[in-house]
Amino acid sequence: MSLSIAKHSLVTISGPSGSGKSTLLNLLGFIEPVQKGEMAYQSTNVAHMKQSQMNAIRKFQIGFIFQQFHLIPVFTAEENVSYFLARQGLTPDEINLRCRDSLEAVGLWQHRMKRPSELSGGQRQRVAIARAIAKKPEVIIGDEPTGSLDQQTGKEIMGIFDQLVKQKELSVILTTHDPMVQKYAHDNLHIQDGVLVT
Repeated sequence: MSLSIAKHSLVTISGPSGSGKSTLLNLLGFIEPVQKGEMAYQSTNVAHMKQSQMNAIRKFQIGFIFQQFHLIPVFTAEENVSYFLARQGLTPDEINLRCRDSLEAVGLWQHRMKRPSELSGGQRQRVAIARAIAKKPEVIIGDEPTGSLDQQTGKEIMGIFDQLVKQKELSVILTTHDPMVQKYAHDNLHIQDGVLVT
């Protein structure tokens, strides 16, 4: 396949199970290495990057959101966001500011002291989004982030993604099977047996 993803865009990737969606997502997120062909990030060929460069991009420039949230159950919403920021070497003041900004962006600052078990599914996904945007990434990658949510909550989550693209000038890449999610996208990519067909 050959494709490019524009800055400040929302792109969805669809396709049947086993078609290659997750593999593509892992490649774009620097989780799996490129074994054939070429991949460029901001015009730089990934093959020419050192491992330290790729680690830095994954750590600082890409935010990840998953269908099952992957929150730490004993941490509050605020702690779930701050935990990963602390590993980036930020000052406590900067961590506190980013936590507040990101939780406010998803409408959850008033619930910051609640643990995941005290939050609804939609609220847990909002915490996961806040955690991703708190690092101020260039790109957010989501693996079916609305897949376990009801339609109304899914629309609210997509509304957040839509605002993030417009206001924070992020690129958002999501796998999905949901036509509702695809309506928010600038581009809808469909993969069949490892081949980009649309």
